[in-house]
Amino acid sequence: MEPLTEQRKVRGPVVYGFLRLVGHSAARQQALTIAVIEYCKIHELTLGGLFTERCTSTAAAFTGLLQALQVPGCYGVVLPAPSHLGPKEIALDRTQRLDAAGARLLLVRGTRRGQPAGLRPERGPVLEAES
Repeated sequence: MEPLTEQRKVRGPVVYGFLRLVGHSAARQQALTIAVIEYCKIHELTLGGLFTERCTSTAAAFTGLLQALQVPGCYGVVLPAPSHLGPKEIALDRTQRLDAAGARLLLVRGTRRGQPAGLRPERGPVLEAES
């Protein structure tokens, strides 16, 4: 008799994490990194990598994320919260670029007032962890 799927070593969909930590402490970075890792474990996602943006003068981390999303089989991007895409204007542009790449946005925690500008639920599922 074959074991149940839950008892097999099965890789979940591949996702990439993205953190925007401009001016944040090392402790904050560690806590958010752990939150993304735990979210992936709970939702049976394979974390392919974590991209961290630490300054506003370069978008190298986001560019690297977009390149990683081109790998066949990539499911989406995990963010601690919508604010990690940046200020409103930047977040809107980045959301459009992620949409164009076919990536799903998965949020460790959402907003209480609904989705911020650019995160449109009709463009794909946005999953939120229970608190």
